[in-house]
Amino acid sequence: MAIVGSLLKRGIRIGNIVASRKKINPFKQQKKTLSKLLAKARYTEFGEKYGFEDVLSSTLFGKPYDFYEKYKKSVPVYDYNKIYNEWWQRTLKGQKNICWPGRVKYFALSSGTSEAASKYIPVTKAMSKAMQKTSIRQILSLGRYEDLPDNLYEKGFLMLGGSTNLSARDNHFEGDLSGINASQIPFWFKPYYKPGEKIAAEKDWAVKLNEITLAAKDWDIGFIVGVPAWIQLLMEKIIAHYNVKTIHDIWPSLQVFGHGGVSFEPYRKGFEKLLAHPLIYIDTYLASEGFIAYQTRPGAPGMQLVLDNGIFFEFVPFNEKNFDSDGGLVENPETLMIHEVEEGKEYALLLSTCSGAWRYLIGDTVKFVDKAKAEIVITGRTKHFLSLCGEHLSVDNMNKAIDLVSDEMGITVKEFTVAGVSHESLFAHHWYVGTDDPANADDLKTKIDNRLKELNDDYAVERNHALKDIFVTILPNDAFYGWMASKGKMGGQHKFPRVLKKNVISDWESFLKDKQYV
Repeated sequence: MAIVGSLLKRGIRIGNIVASRKKINPFKQQKKTLSKLLAKARYTEFGEKYGFEDVLSSTLFGKPYDFYEKYKKSVPVYDYNKIYNEWWQRTLKGQKNICWPGRVKYFALSSGTSEAASKYIPVTKAMSKAMQKTSIRQILSLGRYEDLPDNLYEKGFLMLGGSTNLSARDNHFEGDLSGINASQIPFWFKPYYKPGEKIAAEKDWAVKLNEITLAAKDWDIGFIVGVPAWIQLLMEKIIAHYNVKTIHDIWPSLQVFGHGGVSFEPYRKGFEKLLAHPLIYIDTYLASEGFIAYQTRPGAPGMQLVLDNGIFFEFVPFNEKNFDSDGGLVENPETLMIHEVEEGKEYALLLSTCSGAWRYLIGDTVKFVDKAKAEIVITGRTKHFLSLCGEHLSVDNMNKAIDLVSDEMGITVKEFTVAGVSHESLFAHHWYVGTDDPANADDLKTKIDNRLKELNDDYAVERNHALKDIFVTILPNDAFYGWMASKGKMGGQHKFPRVLKKNVISDWESFLKDKQYV
């Protein structure tokens, strides 16, 4: 088997040498991707209504940039409510050839991080194949890491996600995207896949974690994939059950952690206490709408967009011209193609995909850190920022402040959230910080406030004017997990919202009072 691992690693390394020498052309890749999408969907009801045939002809015969201008003029921008009400609800009822050829069999249930109602995101056969293809590319990119042992490629691959026992409805199956993907893994990968079909089908999150814990000693895990909070919770449970010091006492071969969903930085300190030696971390951007980006090389400052595999990207400058104070998109916003963006500026993502999303606002905001390599970082959500009075505080600012302050105070902060509140006829921010370490709330308040003033000039200005104060409530991490459990959002791709708005604030406050956390 070691020979197999050596040959596999050598093949992967040769492939990556070739790939690293091949310079990407983001514009050409994206033009080709859109052409394929238009050609495939031109005879759907959506494609016929919005003249995909004409737009497609401009990609083939027009001037280099004509096709994008025509696409923008032909197809309106959609958010979830608009595309669901006009198109996807018909797909959900089993009608075929609506936004993508054929009938859609799978729908990913997604509520983002704050909305109460579930969203139904179509997952077509084409999208499932695209996500599998990108997943394989991500595994192959490990060939660029020099210090990995040959036999790592023979180790177990633990994917901690939603249940593969999908809910059957009249015309389709529905569940977490992670459960849909795990239910469709290729046959050749099954010997490596953990926790295996039986445990993966379990719907009760607590039962699933217990079953994984009991089986953990029998597995030789080299890779783990999942949302940081739930992976950390699982590792703590395994370590406690077997009364060992680190997860490497159980899984000595563990070398790679592929994480996504949220910034890893707030979790890093507590996570690394559970390890005997460092891991390779690979940042991943996998959403219900598609596999959007992943870290392709050691030391990369961001994740490379997947430009040639079923997703066409557009970028909306995230500013007051294009978004209202609640993060809602205005009519006819400015949109850019990938060659028009600038490094360091924040953009909201629009996706057109092989699942029948067209100019669809996914709700995430990103920033380019290397335009030539099409590498981005996620900075937050269009509706997860605070700008009560012009402070323009992003989730990226919040993550960095918490990371710096937790290091300074020597504490581990796993979860936090922020709410904008009225105060003295003006405004304030209320921070709820999750840590099981001793910490003084006043000290934490001062340090967070000072760090945000350093990170954000607008915040610093408004702290002298309309943003009158900030408040900090320290909570045990169980408070955050308990609220998630009360919403049926334990495990899978679910994560706690970094910003609370509107009715979610009162719901959260009521939960804390009922459970006597405050």
